[in-house]
Parts: sequence; C-alpha cells; structure tokens
Amino acid sequence: MLAVVVAGGLLLAGCSGGGAASGTSADGKARRNGSAPLPAPAAPGGDAATPGGPDGERDDARRDAVPPPDHLSTFALDVDTASYGFARRTLAEGRLPDPATVRPEEFVNSFRQDYPRPDGDGFSVSVDGARTGDDGWSLLRVGLATRAEPDPSERPPAALTFVIDVSGSMAEPGRLDLAKKSLALMTDRLRPDDSVALVTFSDTAKTVLPMTRIGDSGPGRSRVHRAIDGLEPTLSTNLEAGIATGYDTAVRGKERGATNRVVLLSDALANTGDTSADGILERISDARREHGITLFGVGVGSDYGDALMERLADRGDGHTTYVSDADDAREVFCEQLPAHVELRARDAKAQVSFDPRTVERFRLIGYDNRAVADDDFRDDSVDGGEVGPGHTVTALYAVRARPGASGHLATASVRWLDPASRVPHEESGSVTAADLDASLREADGGLQIAATAAYFADALRTAAPPGAASDDRGSPLPGRTPTLGELSSRAHALPSRDRQVRELAEAIDRAARLAGDGPYAPGTEAPRNETP
Repeated sequence: MLAVVVAGGLLLAGCSGGGAASGTSADGKARRNGSAPLPAPAAPGGDAATPGGPDGERDDARRDAVPPPDHLSTFALDVDTASYGFARRTLAEGRLPDPATVRPEEFVNSFRQDYPRPDGDGFSVSVDGARTGDDGWSLLRVGLATRAEPDPSERPPAALTFVIDVSGSMAEPGRLDLAKKSLALMTDRLRPDDSVALVTFSDTAKTVLPMTRIGDSGPGRSRVHRAIDGLEPTLSTNLEAGIATGYDTAVRGKERGATNRVVLLSDALANTGDTSADGILERISDARREHGITLFGVGVGSDYGDALMERLADRGDGHTTYVSDADDAREVFCEQLPAHVELRARDAKAQVSFDPRTVERFRLIGYDNRAVADDDFRDDSVDGGEVGPGHTVTALYAVRARPGASGHLATASVRWLDPASRVPHEESGSVTAADLDASLREADGGLQIAATAAYFADALRTAAPPGAASDDRGSPLPGRTPTLGELSSRAHALPSRDRQVRELAEAIDRAARLAGDGPYAPGTEAPRNETP
C-alpha cells in the first residue's frame, strides 16, 4: 500500500439549530479558481506489490476474483474535531502545535460537507475524487452523511450529566470561566422536557445537582443556573473520580425515552487517581454497556490533555471537540449540541474495496487509531463509532490507478446498528476511474477544502515546535509536501470564503509565520479578503 493524498458539536435543539439513499459518484464540479493544483504525488519505492505482472496483465482467474484483503481498507467512523480546534488555539497563542496532537482526519472533518442526506437513520454514501497530476495519482473522497433534525422540537428529550473539572488548573482564563459561560448559554436554550445534572471534581468528586427537569415554570432552570454560578476552582485533578461519579449520577437519573449522555468539560490534565483512559473507563464499563450512556468530551485550556481526552471519547463510544473562546462555545453548545447528544447510528464502520484490476496502490489518510480488521467489518460485536444527526464524515484516500485503467475503481460501504433496536444496516456507493478524470482545481469546492486541511495537518506534523520532535511516522502524502507558505496561498484561493474557510486560511498564515515560511514575513498579517 502506498499513499498519497492531497487532502484536505454538543447538539441540543433549542439552538438550531436505516436505509439510506443510494451512493453517488462525484457530487458536482467546483468553480475554477485559477490557482495551481496541489503538487502531484510521486511514486516512492517500497510500496506493497499488487496483483498482476509488471505490464499490468492478469489471468482470467484473477480478473474475476474477489478483491484480496490487501485491497480492503476498514476503519471505525470518527467525528472528533478537537485536534483542529486545539491546533488553532495553539497557533493563536504564537506556538506551533505538538505534532503528536495533530490528527489529519479531525482537521478534515472539522469542515461540514454538502453530501446528500438519507431519509431516515443511518447514512448516505458519496464517492468522488480528482486527479492530482498526470502520473496516475488521484485523491479519492468517501463522504458519509446522516439526516439532520428537521425541527428541534422533534428530538427526544435529553438527560445530560455534565462532569465539570474544577481543579486548580481550571482557574486559568479560558477554562472554567468559559465552561460556566457555555453551560449558562446552553441552559437558557434547553426545552422544558430536558433534564440536567452537574458533577464536579478536583481531588474528589461530588454531585452538586442531581438530575433536574427544566420544567415549564422556571424553578428547574433557576436551580441549574445557581449550581453553575457556584462553580469555583479548587485542588488537583482526579478525572477518574469525576467520570465514575458522573456515570453513577447519570445511571440514577436515567430517563426512559430520553437521550442520556455524560458530557465531560475538562483540560484533561489528570494528576490524581487512575490517570489512564483504560483504567478510568473500566470503572464505568457497566454503565456504558448496559445502559448505553455515551461520553462526549469538551476540551478547554492552552495546556490540554489531548491524548487522554481522545482515548476516553473513543473508548466511551463518544466524540470530542475543543472550545477556545466564546464563539466556539456558542457554536458547540448551541449549534452542534444535538448532533452529539442524540444518535443516528451505533458502532458504525466503513470499508472501502479497491478493484485490483484498476487500482495499483492506495492509502487512507489519517484514522491511524481507528483501524478495524477487514474481517471484522460485519462483526457487530466489534466496536465502531457513534454518529449523531446532521453529521458528515469524510475519508480521503491517495489512489494510483493502473495505466489505461477504466471501469469500476472502488466501492465504499458503511455498516451501522440502529441506535434503538441495534439491528444492523449497510449502505454503499461506488466510483469509476472516469469519475476521477477532472483535476483537483476543477473539483468540488468541498474536496478542495478537505485537501487543503489534510495538507495543513501533514505540514504541522513535520514542523515541530521548539523542544518537540517531528512526527517520525513520515508523511502519508507521497512526493513533496507543500510548504506552509504555499498552503497559505492555496487557502486564500479556495472557492468558498465562509467563516470556517477564513479561519483555516488564518491558521495556515499563523503557522507559516511561526515557521518562517512566506509568503508573509514574520510579524506581518496576511490579507484577509484578497486572493494572492
């Protein structure tokens, strides 16, 4: 296998604010933006050999064979975005992020894509791509989407247990103060049939508010506000005690017919009790498995235990995001909360089958810690990812087609369990070699954004800050990785100029300046509304 690729939050309703549709190929051409395409991948040596002789000839038996295991790629779905949010916060503070905290798939999935939506629970599947050069390499995009709630009033009531870090490290501006503002904002938008519990932890943990119905008359909402107002930072960080008490509180307050979830707000800098994710989650395994209560992690703080929070969310059947300022808090707690509370799919896994008759090499970008054995794709006892309403999941592949290849290239399938009945469902979509004929600069705008985000992540993984080692896993992108300066120009030329894209361009500008890599000299500001 080889690789390439040019590539590239707490939902609740008052703010929004399986069967699935059949898969589609390329979902539209983007406007030409006049910028040069991202560099085409080279063909480095050492890639896994693929079926067929040196001239690409195959015998009849192989021509009709089922793709062997090395033409399958299988992974659990992941809608985390904390890595990108934390990187933006670090860059804004004038530091390059630690490469170990940079996960390409979380950069890519921070940008919602305009994929078709299914009619019911589960997913739609879209597969498209574009050429990255004339040497046979292309970027393949697998896009999965769930149906959003048409009306916030239609979601089930929510029973949310907030586990809030009040340790001494949370006294830093932008931590507990931001968490309190976020919770107050959310409380004002909860429905009368929603319920909230609050658990705090420092060196020990305690339930400061048992499960409390918001109600119609106002006392419930006022009780929640008073509990939030009383939060103050104290001692050390016993994350284990906080999560264990949080799940105990969630189980005692579990409401039939409601979406029950534990929401952890912390800098995840555990220093007391069991500080390992496996040890912490073992304490609450029964609550996760028997009661189906999932974990959603919200990270805060300039010093942030990224690896621990990600591991907790992955093993707790949940997701993570990162909040750095009031705008982030408003988006997460008001606009994204429903997607992280209700579920559209449990244990969702994706598998892409590449046709050995047309594909010479391929590589998945990111999802390093979400790999699933190919034989376990249809084993529903194997853990997958949990996905809520309105989500999109994007996976990018570097693909090299055989010379003169035509016809079927790949089929992407997604398998999930119905969140209520746990009945399995599958949906798939396919793509042909001809569907990847267009160049990347002519491709769908969402694909261009995903490619820029993925290249940005790759550049950050190889641009170590002082005192940190560069990522020694090597670039997943064959050929020369664009410099941060080149990526900055590319980002300012993207066809979309919405807020998220502007923030991406600004983050790349900051990284380029910190790395001393033009086009903008250190200490200068890049233009915000001009295309270089």
